[in-house]
Amino acid sequence: MLQARNIHKRYGDVEVLKGVDIDISTGEIVSIVGSSGAGKSTLLHILGTLDKPDQGSINMNNTAVTSLNGRQLAAFRNQYIGFVFQFHHLLPEFTALENVCVPGWIAKRPKDQVEERAVRLLNTLGLSHRIDNKPQAMSGGEQQRVAVARALINEPRIVFADEPTGNLDSINARDLHELFFRLRAEFNQTFLIVTHNEELAKMSDRLLHMKDGKMVNGD
Repeated sequence: MLQARNIHKRYGDVEVLKGVDIDISTGEIVSIVGSSGAGKSTLLHILGTLDKPDQGSINMNNTAVTSLNGRQLAAFRNQYIGFVFQFHHLLPEFTALENVCVPGWIAKRPKDQVEERAVRLLNTLGLSHRIDNKPQAMSGGEQQRVAVARALINEPRIVFADEPTGNLDSINARDLHELFFRLRAEFNQTFLIVTHNEELAKMSDRLLHMKDGKMVNGD
């Protein structure tokens, strides 16, 4: 489903990624751990097409992602990839429903279909009572679940999560962990997660370790 080979990335004189290979299968939940500066988030952003490698290839959903141009890449990202970040990046002037709908609107999907799926996702995530609320009226855990629903609105093949529990307390973090596995069970959703949370990492199907810009081992 996702294959990356010999991924290199340099910023100025600093070589951040030094030839990383990774394979992710459909329905897997894979976590990447490592100390700060190991290159985890850089790798996630490159795999998620938010940044480009200096060298190497990425193949996702039978598409050579690294050969796509800007407009093609944006369309591919919108259709096949979802993102969850440490900070929710919800639009403060929009309701929960509207925030979830945004990627569907960008994809120019029928408005009623987008809203119907958004309502269904918010219900699935236990947020039916927050549909018309704006972010400031929600807890941190609720905002992160809205962000997860937004990541799923276009039925992506894979969700990239960058420290998704980093801004949550232990109870909300545990709830989010369980949510990822429920979404995998219900939708066969694939997740690649960068995390410092040992509990989440150990629950994953595979645990990959990065050090100094390289994969050092995996479970």
